Amino acid sequence: MSPAPAPGYDVVVAGGGPAGCAAALALVRAGRTVLLADAGTGPPKAGEALVSVARLLLADLGVQRPVLDTGHLPCHGNLSAWGSAELQSVDFINDPYGHGWHLDRPLFDRRLRAAAREAGATVAEHTAVRRPSRQPDGVWQLALRDRSRGDGGGERTVRCRWVVDATGRGAAIAVRSGARRRTGDRLTALHLTLDPAAEAGAGEGAGADSRSLVESDPDGWWYTALLPSRRRLVAYFTDPDLPVAARGSDRFRDRLLATRHVSHRARPHGLGHRPPRRAPAHSAHLDRVYGDGWTAAGDAAAAFDPLSSQGILTALYTGLSAGQAVDARLGGDRAALADYAAKVTTARTAYQDGHRAVHAQETRWSDRPFWARRQRHTVTQGETAP
Repeated sequence: MSPAPAPGYDVVVAGGGPAGCAAALALVRAGRTVLLADAGTGPPKAGEALVSVARLLLADLGVQRPVLDTGHLPCHGNLSAWGSAELQSVDFINDPYGHGWHLDRPLFDRRLRAAAREAGATVAEHTAVRRPSRQPDGVWQLALRDRSRGDGGGERTVRCRWVVDATGRGAAIAVRSGARRRTGDRLTALHLTLDPAAEAGAGEGAGADSRSLVESDPDGWWYTALLPSRRRLVAYFTDPDLPVAARGSDRFRDRLLATRHVSHRARPHGLGHRPPRRAPAHSAHLDRVYGDGWTAAGDAAAAFDPLSSQGILTALYTGLSAGQAVDARLGGDRAALADYAAKVTTARTAYQDGHRAVHAQETRWSDRPFWARRQRHTVTQGETAP
């Protein structure tokens, strides 16, 4: 009987977003052979912000300049009407790490994957990981399907010693391997991207303000930011069981026009008649972030409410930390994965504390379901499996 074939890779990273790319970069720079599979599924991401401290993680990964130097819009501050109708401002001029960014998210992800490829990873674009199977010899066998082929073909099989699950909130590999998904709320985003400002002189007014803006209302909260394309993202965050969550274009537009501050920035862009898109925005985490031959990173490990502005930062941090932990585990360090899990728990605890504190500041509508749910500490005490 012939011996089983040797693994083709030390690690397969499933998911080509920030977490997957950070894990792949950490692993290849540690000398591991890595395949990074990016399925490229789901609607295109728009309007995501990156906080200034993220430049340190990108520098640690050796990709700060190629990823951030051009194509993104600097963000020099945040505005908020939260707990009061009056607008408050936080300026980043005193931030030791400088300004943040409104990202061209597809460009950001493409550059991260290009950096992983240049560092030595094999990058498989439009490729989904299917049917992960842990073999008796301890090696994973995975089917890789090329989603760019419309004929249903393009599937191949690879073997590896370890799998990093960076597949997003679905945590496809971790859940298949026995982990359970825990959700802290049901927050949903209704979002619309408006055209560039069309009014004469709008380039110097509210339509050109590159600061982000958050405004709360009785049933949720609004977010708006200018994008690098000079289009404007407008998003409303609420719970899907509330009547306001209906996606009709007229209902969304009327509620937007009723805002005191967001509407002022949206009007120069024209509101159009397109219905908003819907996207999950809830807090969630896995009951365990590693197991027999796998480790989860990014939203697969812990997904945060967008109000925290920590999503991409956390993805980069957990991706880098997961890559380092997997490298150490493959090198014989049996405590490395537990140490990684402790880092994820610490980050999640800090997020939960901040989440409670921020929502407690909005006392005007404590009797409304959206706010009452969050002011009963549901993030930590009411978590359930979906």
